[in-house]
Amino acid sequence: MNRVSTSQGIMAFLLITLTLLLSGCGEKPELKETFLEGKTMGTTYHIKYYDEQAQLSASQLKSQIDAVLKDVNQSMSTYIEDSEINTFNRLPANQVMPISEDFRAVISESIRLGESTKTLDVTMGPLIDLWGFGPDKKPTNRPSDEELVSMIKNIGVDKLTLTAQGLAKKVAGLELSFSATAKGYGIDKVAQLLESHNITNYMVEIGGELRIAGEKPNNKDWVIAIEQPDAQPGERKVHRILTPGTNGIATSGDYRIFYEMNGEIYTHLIDPTTGMPTKHDLVSVTVLHPSAMTADGLATALTVMGMDKAQAYAQEHDLPVYLIAKSKDGLITYSSPAFKPYL
Repeated sequence: MNRVSTSQGIMAFLLITLTLLLSGCGEKPELKETFLEGKTMGTTYHIKYYDEQAQLSASQLKSQIDAVLKDVNQSMSTYIEDSEINTFNRLPANQVMPISEDFRAVISESIRLGESTKTLDVTMGPLIDLWGFGPDKKPTNRPSDEELVSMIKNIGVDKLTLTAQGLAKKVAGLELSFSATAKGYGIDKVAQLLESHNITNYMVEIGGELRIAGEKPNNKDWVIAIEQPDAQPGERKVHRILTPGTNGIATSGDYRIFYEMNGEIYTHLIDPTTGMPTKHDLVSVTVLHPSAMTADGLATALTVMGMDKAQAYAQEHDLPVYLIAKSKDGLITYSSPAFKPYL
């Protein structure tokens, strides 16, 4: 949907795979299970739900889901020329643009998370492009210090003005990218649609991020897996099994998207405060939150922080977070106090 970000869902592929495999265990044969899938935001979606008293057919519901996701994509995709986000990105400084309810929800939460974490910045698309993780090819030379200093001066959520009338930018050339929050928001919108039809036992996945509610038949919990981050290329292994309850689930990490240039490894995780790709040892972050959008954004932000700062942030904000870092002796893990009940 947008530029590459830490919550693109590549790591979380195994979450949905194992969820689909395990969710069928112990079901009563007579209970109706419905599975829907499709394409959205440059990726795929998968939905499983149980509805004993269906208000509408699966095909009718899929049409409504596709319509909801089309609206979200039209609002927030930088790959659609006349999208709402591209319209804002072309806007000159200090001009207020009226925005849709969907756009307001995502930019409001993105600003809040940016101010709280300091490591999630939805204005850093040009910085991501500068390092070669955007739509263009990777650079052949490392960006100069002067380029990075200039770029940092012209990005930041503090350079946005959100009012009842709409959204404005304080500096010319400021651009938005919702790659760390829009997928999660799409999941939340689909979940709201399902609940509007009295569907309360469901799993919604877009590009590897999830939102789960209720239970499976026979009072069975939904079960998901965190992927083993040091598996061999092309190999996927289970690291831990979770019962996430009713929550959004996002997993982020830096071990699959990177390139080497002049002997240096550069990951797609970029710290907006320094303009540099991160080089710490944190390789996987899993976050649980009632909102898939918030979980998505937090997973990105905590991954950029690194192990120590991510631990401190999770404890300060009482967040259910599971971290995996690499060390000379192998992988080390951290489970926040709020996360332990889900293991």
